[in-house]
Amino acid sequence: MGCAASSRGSRRAPPGYEEPAVLAAQTSFTVNEVEALYELYKKLSFSIVKDGLIHKEEFLLALFRTSKGANLFADRVFDLFDLKRNGVIDFGEFVRSLSIFHPKAPKADKTAFAFKLYDLRGTGYIEKEELREMVVALLDESDLCLSDCVIEAIVDNPFNQADSNCDGRIDPDEWEQFVNKYPTSLRNMSLPYLQDITAAFPSFVMHSEVEDYSGIDK
Repeated sequence: MGCAASSRGSRRAPPGYEEPAVLAAQTSFTVNEVEALYELYKKLSFSIVKDGLIHKEEFLLALFRTSKGANLFADRVFDLFDLKRNGVIDFGEFVRSLSIFHPKAPKADKTAFAFKLYDLRGTGYIEKEELREMVVALLDESDLCLSDCVIEAIVDNPFNQADSNCDGRIDPDEWEQFVNKYPTSLRNMSLPYLQDITAAFPSFVMHSEVEDYSGIDK
């Protein structure tokens, strides 16, 4: 017993590595999916710095095909993935954060993550200016150039609907009510390919040393 774990540990696992069975029990992924994600993680974490951790430059390269240039959206997502707040993303953080985007992840988790994404200053509220900054960042990333009037309309409509008590900010309860009323507001919080991640990295699954077991019903 313990041979699989010991043999895998002898391969000099990177900092922050956690056993697939542990991560599968705590996320929406199966053991095989976590193992496939480890293959992806290795590619990302050795793409530039080569230390087994994902740095912001590597994160940007993976998302936007460039390791340079400031991007509010990418910076915010990186910060939310960096659960330990140490400037890098380890394997455990990578899997736990990606799990939120799994199609089978709880809606409550997606709602909370989306709220944090827009709560740029970490005040516990979404201010209109924060929403505007994020919209502008997303438009810039999409190479869309819209007038200030159009941008204000894009921001004002959802913000005013979500701000039900009209105090000029959106609190978590208002955000949850808004999401329940307009579920499409979370459409970007699900990545369908995560449900079949083993198809992208099948070779590792074929050599899996752990039975595809998860601690929760998936």
